[in-house]
Amino acid sequence: MINKRLLIKHLLAHNDENSFYDKKLKIDIGQKEGKAKFLKHVCALSNSNPKNNSYIVIGVKDEDNSIKGVDFFDDSKIQNLINAYLTNPPIVQYENIPFPHLPNDKVIGLVTIRPIEKLTALKKNIWKYYGGSVFFRDGSISMPKVFKSDIKDVNSKIVEAIEKNAQNNIAHTLDGVMDFMDTRKGINAQYKVFKEYFVVCWAGQKKIVKDEVFYSRVDIELINEQVRLFFSALDEVSITITENTFEIIDYVNLGYQNRFKYYPLEETRISFQDNAHYNIDTKLVFNPPQFNKKTLHHIYNTNNALLDKLKKGLRLSDTEVQDLNQLPSNYLICYLNDFKDALDKLLEAKVVLKAYGNGVYLLYKETIRILRKVKYN
Repeated sequence: MINKRLLIKHLLAHNDENSFYDKKLKIDIGQKEGKAKFLKHVCALSNSNPKNNSYIVIGVKDEDNSIKGVDFFDDSKIQNLINAYLTNPPIVQYENIPFPHLPNDKVIGLVTIRPIEKLTALKKNIWKYYGGSVFFRDGSISMPKVFKSDIKDVNSKIVEAIEKNAQNNIAHTLDGVMDFMDTRKGINAQYKVFKEYFVVCWAGQKKIVKDEVFYSRVDIELINEQVRLFFSALDEVSITITENTFEIIDYVNLGYQNRFKYYPLEETRISFQDNAHYNIDTKLVFNPPQFNKKTLHHIYNTNNALLDKLKKGLRLSDTEVQDLNQLPSNYLICYLNDFKDALDKLLEAKVVLKAYGNGVYLLYKETIRILRKVKYN
């Protein structure tokens, strides 16, 4: 089993980006340009390295390899994006890898592209790239090229050596458990061993509501691979553990005018097997709440007025500051209730909310996370 933190260190220690490895400070697949560039790199790495795993490391500064980190990205539907836009799509996995010196809400993103030994191409137009385009790596650059059938396999021994040196061992596992338990004191840190091999650590603030146990500020890691499986600073989850499975149901708190309710968003089941393998299955279980349209029109117009005031740099009243915390979720509720322009307004609010402060911007990011899950499904 590969320790993904070690794998990233070995990749960064390699000379430079090449035909099996790329690094980015960040990606943004929520925007058309960012989505197109991500697809281009996946396509190029798959074509240029058809017999080995290829990797994209996200959250690293290109100039000096310094590890900056990115937000936790829990979109398990990224394969849907690959399948929708690429012919002969490779299997792509996105994982969140914690590093000790990063803030708790930051990780390094690791994209693994499995070899398929087939030519991958864009299936349809996106941004400035045309359907039918074929991309290859030219050094550290992904660019369109004419397909050549005589691609030489020059990476197998290098990739094999990097992955071999990143294998996990008992010392890494024990160190990982101790580090997790030590850095999460006071938030109910626990661990569980599955199949005498896998170690899952989790922590969260425990709360009982009507005889049901929920956790907030939840952090879950598979220590063997140094992979963060789940992280949420705001939403609450329920956790169910059996002999062979670790199940998480992610809830979102939605409503207005002090009438809020928890709605189940997504169910994740991690199943551990006897052959030292595990599967992660996710299922969207969200049923968007429907509210009174007349009331929502009033809330929508209030949000728009508040957003306009922020864009003009005007000072907010105490009541408006309180309303501001609900602005992201209010726009989400309006969008889920067929206010089509509410999505544009939510995206428009990003810049001013980011400038306003971390608290409300964190609420915005959580709202976008929910929206992304719903849209991909």
